[in-house]
This record gives sequence, C-alpha cells and structure tokens, in this order.
Amino acid sequence: MKNRLHSYIAPFILLLVLPLFIKAQTIQTGQKNNTINYERLAKIDGMVNEYVNKHWLNGAVTIVVKDNQLVQYKGYGYADAETKKPMQNDAIFRIASQTKAVTAVGIMILYEQGKLLLDEPVADFIPEFKNLAVLDKYNAADTSYTTVAAKREITFRDLLTHTSGLDYPGIGSENMKAIYAKAGIAAGFNIGVNGTLLNKMKHLAKLPLVHQPGEKWTYGLNFDLLGCLIEVISGTSLDKFFSENIFVPLGMNDTYFNVPASKAARLTSVYTEDSLHHIIKWEKGYFGADPDYPLVDKNYFSGGADLSSTAFDYAVFLQMLLNGGTYNGHQIISPHTAEAMTSNHLNFLFDGTNDFGLSFLVTSEKGAEKGTRNKGTFSWGGFFGTTYWADPEEHLICLIMTQQTPNSHYQVMDKFEAMVYSSLK
Repeated sequence: MKNRLHSYIAPFILLLVLPLFIKAQTIQTGQKNNTINYERLAKIDGMVNEYVNKHWLNGAVTIVVKDNQLVQYKGYGYADAETKKPMQNDAIFRIASQTKAVTAVGIMILYEQGKLLLDEPVADFIPEFKNLAVLDKYNAADTSYTTVAAKREITFRDLLTHTSGLDYPGIGSENMKAIYAKAGIAAGFNIGVNGTLLNKMKHLAKLPLVHQPGEKWTYGLNFDLLGCLIEVISGTSLDKFFSENIFVPLGMNDTYFNVPASKAARLTSVYTEDSLHHIIKWEKGYFGADPDYPLVDKNYFSGGADLSSTAFDYAVFLQMLLNGGTYNGHQIISPHTAEAMTSNHLNFLFDGTNDFGLSFLVTSEKGAEKGTRNKGTFSWGGFFGTTYWADPEEHLICLIMTQQTPNSHYQVMDKFEAMVYSSLK
C-alpha cells in the first residue's frame, strides 16, 4: 500500500518541484545574495566613472551574476559621446570574437545529433579542404611563397582550439596578412565581405596554412570556417540556426547578426585612439571595418566575429553553460558536452600559463595561482573592447563591455575583476 501510494504521489511532487528547479536555472533579479558584500561591489561605480571623467573611456556596461542572481548590472558614461547619449545597461554592443563561443555551441549541437565527430576531417563536408599546403618561405618583395604539404587534414577539434594553422587577416602574422589581403580574404565584419560564406571558405582553402595542423595555437579564421560548416551540415543559414537552436530557447532577444531597425538606437558608437591616445570616433574604413556593419542587411554571417548583443543576453548564454547546458527548462547541450567545452583540449599550455578548451581560455592551476580567477574559469573577449569570464567554483559570471580599441587604459578591465572578487564573502 505504501509503495502504491508513493507511485501516485511522486508525479504530483515532481510537478510541484519542477517549476522551482526551472526557475532556479534562470538569472534571478530583485534578490540579495548573502555571499556578496554590496558595499564593496558598489565601489566599481566610482572606479569606472573615474575613467569616464578623465576621458580614458567614453562608456561601459558591467554585469555580475552570482549563484544565478543578478547582483550588478549598470551602464556608465555615454553610448555616444558626441551627443552625450547616456549608456543604458541594455545597450547593444558589437561583441566580435565573443561570437566564437556561440558558434562552438552550434557545432556541439550538431555533434550531439551525430552529424559530426570532433576528430573528423572538415574535408568530409567541404572537399576543398583536402590536401592543404603549409607556408614554407615567403618573399615580401614580390609576395611569392613556397609551400610544403600538410601532414594531415584539419579537424573540427583543430578549428575549435585554434590549432588548425589558419591565420587572421588584419591581426595575424605579417606574411599571412599579406597573403590574405592579396587574395581578398577579410574578417567577417570587414568592408568588402560579400558573396556566400561557402564560396569565401572554399577560396580560403586554396591558401596555405601558417603551420602544420595541431602543431601550435594560432588565432585565426577557424570559427568563420566552423560557421560555414554549420550551414553546410544543417542546411540552413547560420543566422537561422543560432536563432532556432540557441537564441530563442534561451530568450536572448537582443542578439543578432543583423540588428533590426527597431533596435538600432540602442547600438553603441565605436571609438579608437589617435597617436596621442585621445579617444576619437571610429571612421568607416579604419582597420578595414565599417562601424555600421550590424545595421547592414547581409547574408554573409561570420561565426568568428559578427554578432551584436547585450551584457545580459551574453550572461544568459554563459549561465546556460554553468548550468550544464540548460537554461529556463531548455537543454541546449548536455552536461557532458558543456564540461568538455570548458575543459582543456591542448597538449601544451595555450599562453605559457593557461589551458584552452573548445573556444575558451580555461584558467589552469598555475593561472589560478597567479590571478583572482579559480581553476576551471572559462573566458574570452571581443575585438571592440568586450570581455567576459565564468567561474564555476564561485558560480560567478562577469562581463565588462566597451566599444573602444585600442584602449591605452585597458586596466579598467583588470580593476573591475579585482573589485568583483574582493566583494565575495
């Protein structure tokens, strides 16, 4: 009788408890977190405002989430300095390379669906990537070069860990920057990117790698290629794939490749520095980039650099990963996959100190000893001045977002981090 009664009651208990469990997975607002010293946390305001007042920074947004609770979320300074438009905390930023982690999750969704294997050659899906060449000697005088054959094909894992040998236009090695420029290869958000993503990647396949696959870590167009592979394997555009499989389920309602006209006013202005380190507005064509690219209706979607988003939306994305792949009752990836993404995949140290996962820098034990972040913290940032980290041990998510590069006073990022950790009880 007792067992029979239990069988009747258990489903009703589950129905009562499940909504509470789902709610706990989402970022909660309006609650105090007893593990935070709010007086210390509030000192971030004075620090960031000092940078704004000294004209070292035009504006920023910061967000701190602890134990699924929103404990700090503020805008500082100006979204547009010329018009004195205040920076709201829901301002939309060009997140550039923060796009990479989203693309990595997209690849892992297909991996879980049995569509690919991490150590499978990408040439299985785009045959042009068979029999690749590796740069041997380069002659800057006439831009000629010689190559040697790649020892093996590049794999999904190579791309996810930046060990494929692909380099970056504009910010990569001098030889490869020249080779890419001559061939018309550009970063995704740059002026001149037109045509289809697949055609561009096929063109990229004709050019040499900067080193043998798996040999070392080189920041490159790996995630543009991964974005293309998502389109090829899924049969849909990267824009639609992200929306259906990641953004809509997570409620990331302000994350786009093409920012809609209805939200254009929330897009922040972009700044850089002159030779005297004074902040100036980013002019179209500087560094080959059009600052208005989020507002241009395009069909070329860069999986490495093209998204725009808010601090809160991206915090939701990171919270999903800290939750083991689940948020608001939607399982995007499995706990095992989420753990694999944020674990080391290199047989050498990424930067001499830390590890590297599938799109993330992962703080090693050595790295934790040198800094504030705990071992296992995963992080990265974006070209235009955004950075994030998620600390599983503290169940902590932090972002500081600006729209300025370069920034001679980048220490604002480090100070923000130090002040966040000093506020933990």
